[in-house]
Amino acid sequence: MSNPPSDKADAERVVSNDEIAPGKDGEATHVHGESGVADLAQASMRGLRPPEIIARLSPEQRIELETRLRRKIDLRLLPMIILMYILNYIDRNNIAAAKLAGLPEDLHLDPNASEFQTAVSILFVGYLLMQIPSNLFLNKIGKPAIYLPACMMVWGVISAATAAVTNFGGLIAVRFFLGFVEAAYFPGCLYYLSCWYTRKELGLRTAILYSGALISGAFSGLISAGITQNMDGARGLGAWQWLFIIEGVITVGVAFIAYFVLPNFPRTTTWLSEEEKALAIWRLEEDIGSDDWIDSEHQSLWEGASLAFADIKTWVLLVLLFGIVASGSVTNFFPAVVKTLGYNNVNTLLLTCPPYVLTVICTFINAWHADRTGERYWHIVGSLVVAMAAFILAAATTSLAPRYVAMMLMVPGVYCAFVVALAWISNTLPRPPAKRAAALAFINAVSNASSIYASYMYEDRMAPRYVIAMSVNCGTIFMSMVAATVLRFMLVRLNKKLDQGIHVKGAINALPGEAAEHGFRFKV
Repeated sequence: MSNPPSDKADAERVVSNDEIAPGKDGEATHVHGESGVADLAQASMRGLRPPEIIARLSPEQRIELETRLRRKIDLRLLPMIILMYILNYIDRNNIAAAKLAGLPEDLHLDPNASEFQTAVSILFVGYLLMQIPSNLFLNKIGKPAIYLPACMMVWGVISAATAAVTNFGGLIAVRFFLGFVEAAYFPGCLYYLSCWYTRKELGLRTAILYSGALISGAFSGLISAGITQNMDGARGLGAWQWLFIIEGVITVGVAFIAYFVLPNFPRTTTWLSEEEKALAIWRLEEDIGSDDWIDSEHQSLWEGASLAFADIKTWVLLVLLFGIVASGSVTNFFPAVVKTLGYNNVNTLLLTCPPYVLTVICTFINAWHADRTGERYWHIVGSLVVAMAAFILAAATTSLAPRYVAMMLMVPGVYCAFVVALAWISNTLPRPPAKRAAALAFINAVSNASSIYASYMYEDRMAPRYVIAMSVNCGTIFMSMVAATVLRFMLVRLNKKLDQGIHVKGAINALPGEAAEHGFRFKV
């Protein structure tokens, strides 16, 4: 980069190149090149200063270089982080399949004391406690290629060790520490992606990342069905023990490979050429107004957290995500919910797969369209309406066909909204990176706290309709709709201020009046 990190005057002139003109309701009118790459001549007219190595490229060369760079980043990052997240989600939720494989009976869990539900919910206590410190630490050291695989290796060992527990106390201890270590991964990955991709690219990549969780739901059912049917009693171990051992060992192996595959941040990555590295950093400067990750000295742990907590948008986003995650807690007990259809254990595990396959397809389409249009609100609210209708249907009938239709729709409805809402966090709180890291971790941590109480709404005695759970899910969905509406009004108002040349904190590092000239707009 030709601009030194300390050159604040230059940094203040670097602004978003994603939207350049205000449209109706303060929304931006997009102006893109053939591949979504901005015209540098137009950027110069708007006061942007590209580094020399980028400025000398022709528009065609810039398009070609950025296309090649984006493909290179996609191929290096996405396959591995998806595989890691598949295993993260399987290791966290395989206890639901283990229930059908004999875990409660072998450990003599008392159903009247809700011991199984407590074992499920205790994971989220550790999960909640570690997310913010972990993300701030990752932001500080700038070494995700080391940190994320190391955490993965540890949680793989803990997950495999679940097979050795013999009582309720041991299960509680293992589950708590599993959540404590697994907390590093998902918010860390959200922050990691936001350090590589522009805002208009982030929604689809977030969907691709989260597809790991959705694919894991399908694969987990298939794997669990195979182990339950074929390995129960092998070498003196129960099917549920083999479930934890096999999946834990696979996790450790993948973590070892990830260490050699994942890059760090653009500025510290060695496998990019100097030209590609300059463009990778410049793309983020164009998009959010400053180089995203410079070095550890520029990343204040507590300043980022304090900035996130002081921004009212963080709290509105928290309510939005809390409601979505609370309604999505049904997936923690999805095999038990599907079991109410009356099929045997193996067929029940197989029937959990189609809803997740449909979810992957719908999530990709919804996120792709949200990125393409730059719209967030309706992509979230529309999905939540589908989820609410599914929960109402599940609680209203005991007929087999309508209940399975509800199960097919509730998961896509929740997670289509969830993925777009995750991208909306980075879109709404783009800077500084320490603030974004803290906000992502804080929102994800607190929203997952809903899984602590949700576990007690899916006890066996509440089957088959789970009226309390489905009613609460509808309530939390409505809460999310309200929060999304409030946030949209807030962002539209902020965009109107930018139109008027009024300085908006967190939009760009610019003097009052430059926002309207340079064209930064919050996505609504």
